[in-house]
Amino acid sequence: MNFQRIGGRALLCWALLLAGVPSLAQRTVDLQGHRGARGLLAENTLPSFALALQTGVSTLELDVVVTRDDVLVISHDPALNPDITRDAQGQFLRDKGPDIRQLTFEQLQSYDVGRIKPGSRYAQTFSAQKGHDGVRIPRLKDLFALVNAQGDTQVQFAIETKITPQRPDQTPDPERFVQLLLQEVREHGLQGRVQILSFDWRTLQAVQKLAPGMPTVYLTAQLPTLDNLGIRSGQASAWTAGFQHAQHGSVPRMIQAAGGSHWSSFWRELDAQKVREAQSLGLKVLAWTVNDRQSMGQMLDLGVDGLVTDRPDIAAELLKERGIRWTSPR
Repeated sequence: MNFQRIGGRALLCWALLLAGVPSLAQRTVDLQGHRGARGLLAENTLPSFALALQTGVSTLELDVVVTRDDVLVISHDPALNPDITRDAQGQFLRDKGPDIRQLTFEQLQSYDVGRIKPGSRYAQTFSAQKGHDGVRIPRLKDLFALVNAQGDTQVQFAIETKITPQRPDQTPDPERFVQLLLQEVREHGLQGRVQILSFDWRTLQAVQKLAPGMPTVYLTAQLPTLDNLGIRSGQASAWTAGFQHAQHGSVPRMIQAAGGSHWSSFWRELDAQKVREAQSLGLKVLAWTVNDRQSMGQMLDLGVDGLVTDRPDIAAELLKERGIRWTSPR
């Protein structure tokens, strides 16, 4: 018996088997730096995005709102957040500030967003974040310029439209919002590197109408502070552009019916069955926001396609240990 030949054939068969099973041989995930690297530097600021790039994320996740003069700026909150915003005198705002939609971009530049207010719950949550002075809310085009200046031609952009059906006065209408966003993306030639996400699915429907083929990421949460699905209440949701859970029976089927390419869920609301169902329908599954090794590991074990994290440094270490590569979401 030629054991050498048999052994060689066995190795060949094993190699072919691994090649046909990406989860074993060549698993890749999308590593998204949430608001840049919020756990380490001020969220949604150029220094935070620069640090995320240095970490080697595959995607920069960010939020955009629109000023009074129709400038797209990067901010999670439609109104100035007193936990992270100081006025021209260097004092933290006492209460919620004005809506960004009420301010021109020039007026917005008088505020500093480089530090967290000491003693706040936010400061406790992000105790490792280092503060800096003189940090302004950037324009979307400023981020594009930063990435271009660093010569990065691979990193992707996951851009969330901060819009709510409950406060139409805070933003342009969904289609106008998307028009402004797509114009900025196209002016910088980044159509192939952008995915657009939102809890308000009306903007995602507008993206699919105005830019067919651009990935749309359907965000979901069922939290006391934000529930855009309305499953527990049994009432129709104003957030989901007419696609209701009662009609489709599951969140993945809602998103498939809506024409989405990705499902991005609050991580605690995912389980193996939901991930399998979504992927069987052709959806990519992202988990947000996972900030420690345990929760990251749980999501990787479920087989998610991407991690959205405030600590991309921790995620990168874990992925390396597991032999998992991180690449663009396409």
